[in-house]
Amino acid sequence: MKDLNIIIITGLSGSGKSTAIDALEDAGYFCVDNMPVLLLPKFLELRSGSASEVYKLALCMDLREKEFVENYQEIFEQLRQESCNLEILFLEASEEVLLQRFSQTRRLHPVSKSNSLLDNIRAEKKLLKGLKRISDKIIDTSHHTIHQLKDVVVQHANRSTTTKIMRINLVSFGFKYGIPLEADLLIDVRFIPNPFFIPELQKLDGKHARVQQFVEKCPETRQFLEKYIALLEYLFPLYKKEGKSYVTLGVGCTGGRHRSVTIAERIVDHFKNLNWEITLIHRDIEMD
Repeated sequence: MKDLNIIIITGLSGSGKSTAIDALEDAGYFCVDNMPVLLLPKFLELRSGSASEVYKLALCMDLREKEFVENYQEIFEQLRQESCNLEILFLEASEEVLLQRFSQTRRLHPVSKSNSLLDNIRAEKKLLKGLKRISDKIIDTSHHTIHQLKDVVVQHANRSTTTKIMRINLVSFGFKYGIPLEADLLIDVRFIPNPFFIPELQKLDGKHARVQQFVEKCPETRQFLEKYIALLEYLFPLYKKEGKSYVTLGVGCTGGRHRSVTIAERIVDHFKNLNWEITLIHRDIEMD
């Protein structure tokens, strides 16, 4: 099974697992939703005994399957001992966001220990605490749109199957909406003059040329970019040498619409010119 890459999509109900499995299916993975965990070894055994052309497999497993919690650890450990390329991707979101999503969809929560939706959400978090601890990647989807989540999942899956190249993920964000929990490195650019207070720039964003000109004309901006990019050029090869397949950078300003977007765009431009694998998400650019 060394030639087979398996991604387990799991996590909290309402965190976007269906969106994630759809994204992987579009990316060429053979996908199975809600497979009983006890059937996984048998499923893989049948595959290995046939001339299967399936090399990328994604499975969505969670509390919808009653025996999942009692058996996942033993099954996953067994597969890893057999040198299976198994990766666990755990999705979560804040309680406030989960409550909002369940209210919008009117779905029933799979945990029914209480009449309170919030109590059921907290009960599920407790039940999956151990699974989260052993997961290879945790994605907080609280601030992700459907398209952003699909991009993040596919980018991560591509990294997992191409480990020779270290990929850089860049996320611009607003501190007022919370920091991106997936970030390995965070930088605060709120020291740069804020275009928000310029009436003709307030409604524009950091991808607009006028906003970029305003941000980049500040001497501190030019000095910062020079020093920070030099630091990243020093760090990235060291991370790659240590075996990291990806690094996620967060660039934050107050609202995530002007300064962080411009700075992130400039960092991406620089490293793309150096032929690094780099992707960019402007998480809060559409926020009010």
